Amino acid sequence: MKVLISGAGIAGPALAYWLQRAGFTPTVVELAPGPRPGGQTVDVRGVARDVVERMGVMPAVKARQLHEKGLAYVRANGKRAAALPAELLDGAGPVAEIEILRGDLSEVLLAATPDVEYLYGDSISGLTQSDDGVRVSFTGGATRDFDLVVGADGVHSRVRALAFGPEEEFVHHLGGYGSYFTIPAPEDLDGWMKIHTAPGGRWVGLRPDHDPRFARALLSFRSPVIRYNRRDVSEQKALLHKTFQGAGWHAREILDGMVAADDFYFDSTSRVVVPEWSRGRVVLLGDAGYCGSPMAGHGTAMSLVGAYVLAGELVAEGVHRRAFAAYQRVMREYVVQRSALPPGGIAMAMPRTALGIRARDLMTATMTSRPFRGVLAKAAAAQPDAIELADYAGLTAARG
Repeated sequence: MKVLISGAGIAGPALAYWLQRAGFTPTVVELAPGPRPGGQTVDVRGVARDVVERMGVMPAVKARQLHEKGLAYVRANGKRAAALPAELLDGAGPVAEIEILRGDLSEVLLAATPDVEYLYGDSISGLTQSDDGVRVSFTGGATRDFDLVVGADGVHSRVRALAFGPEEEFVHHLGGYGSYFTIPAPEDLDGWMKIHTAPGGRWVGLRPDHDPRFARALLSFRSPVIRYNRRDVSEQKALLHKTFQGAGWHAREILDGMVAADDFYFDSTSRVVVPEWSRGRVVLLGDAGYCGSPMAGHGTAMSLVGAYVLAGELVAEGVHRRAFAAYQRVMREYVVQRSALPPGGIAMAMPRTALGIRARDLMTATMTSRPFRGVLAKAAAAQPDAIELADYAGLTAARG
């Protein structure tokens, strides 16, 4: 069975790995001209760790992981206002036990799929389904036939737009925008993710890099929907310059470093909700079909788990219609659980006023103080992942 996967980020290569191991012939098409380095820090947590272990790539992941100590809220002068240590919630908090740069995790998955066909610098322009398969047109001019097509191409999925409908039906704005990029480190982070919240609902953040000379910068802000050109990086950088002038802490150094950043990323803070994840021979995976937004923080985990379950159900069911239905049934509760936003959502995380910022910091400091730590740890332990990974015989045999 030939399967076309759109998207070579995390979900796509993970699915390609499992499909090839089970005897399928996957092809991955990616709009970018090549593997994309850099990117924000992502985590491998909960049941996703089991998936990574089953893939046999955990040693490679651990070799590249960032050993972050936790999240610290800092004031404009850099003084710490509150902190959430990584061990506080047994790895279930904002910073997990295994944190890794998105580009590094993608490289690990690409290295695990050396025999998979990757088509870089191309994308899908048309899909025509029939009883026998899907005829796919590419922007590069080629036309090819596949048995199945998987949209693993993110929040702004091209596959979803072609097979399911316009983006506005499925992507829901949550009231903010965020940007990530690499800059020269303006201070020694000592392993901590640091965030300064400025009035107006603005986040100025830094996360550690493997090289202490650099840092991963975050600029995020609350806003209603903004009309902008998603392909015009200069326009997006100009918007951030205007928004973060006078934000304090390291805002000036981050804005200066942003000018030369070659891994710049900017997007809305959005949730993706698709009632049915498949249409005929086309199915969605990861952020393309279910995304709780960066605030929920489980997108990578859902992509890895979804890839395993989708491949496993295709092997177990044999017929794509039954497999797609089983995939959504198995994943449904887990996706709902891991798409839930933190209490208070963006308003609580990014207060608009100085008073709101102080109140959030005070609440965080109180809840993370010694008397409450045991309570928080028990609460985290009482909410295990709402899914149990099946030991799909086809995948197990392939791995053996």
